[in-house]
Amino acid sequence: MIGSPLPVARDVVGLRSTVAAWREAGLTVGLVPTMGALHEGHLSLVRTAKERCDRVVTSLFVNPRQFAPHEDFERYPRDEAGDAKMLASAGCDLLYAPERSVMYPQGFATNVIVADVSTPLEGEFRPHFFGGVATVVTKLLLQALPDTAFFGEKDYQQLLVIKRMAHDLDIPVAITGCATVREHDGLAMSSRNAYLSEDERRIAARLNLILHDTIKAVRAGEPIAEAEAEATRHVIAAGFTSVDYVSIRDADTLGPISDLSRPARILAAAWLGKTRLIDNMAV
Repeated sequence: MIGSPLPVARDVVGLRSTVAAWREAGLTVGLVPTMGALHEGHLSLVRTAKERCDRVVTSLFVNPRQFAPHEDFERYPRDEAGDAKMLASAGCDLLYAPERSVMYPQGFATNVIVADVSTPLEGEFRPHFFGGVATVVTKLLLQALPDTAFFGEKDYQQLLVIKRMAHDLDIPVAITGCATVREHDGLAMSSRNAYLSEDERRIAARLNLILHDTIKAVRAGEPIAEAEAEATRHVIAAGFTSVDYVSIRDADTLGPISDLSRPARILAAAWLGKTRLIDNMAV
């Protein structure tokens, strides 16, 4: 990329060469994996990584393995030059932007599957998704071998899957979750928000309010199953096209719960036209 404000590595050799030089200088390294189309949520991860590590690598790779054939891989927003400028302003030190042939060369035949925590919720509605995520993140962690990798809590189930994967495979990288960054009206920042029409954008802002109200209800004693059902009705009434789930789960395992005796999380996925939005909050 000519004129990039950041150094760019296009392959594993280039990435490892830069990281090795940092290591020789006694510096710590943070990694922020992304699919590009960056927004303030991503940049907050970069800034947090920069606060905690001496050098930061941000990867940019739209991973085909986490998209089903009917999903939005082809139209997923891409703007490497714009992303690089934002990353430079946030303090990133290296952009790792491999081609598909680097991540998945001819004959690639390995898929990383994380059981249990990947099975409910997103696992029911997007059964292909977490295998693709776990595989690409495993590769990124092993390619860069940072001290710490940073992920947003907006994709809460994904964060749990990655933590379990890194633990089970003895990958020597600390996995750190960072708080969801929201728009002024509370909508969780997402690259897919760009798909929303003006009317849909106004409706989308209702989702986080409904989750807040549901949390208040269960804290006040409303049975969890009833609160989930009521939240689903409210999401539809707000103008969403359909709801995949609104569910209150164990915060560590995502198993079903009947009370709040353990830390819990409310998670939701709903459709606005052709756009699928997800959100979650601590209960």
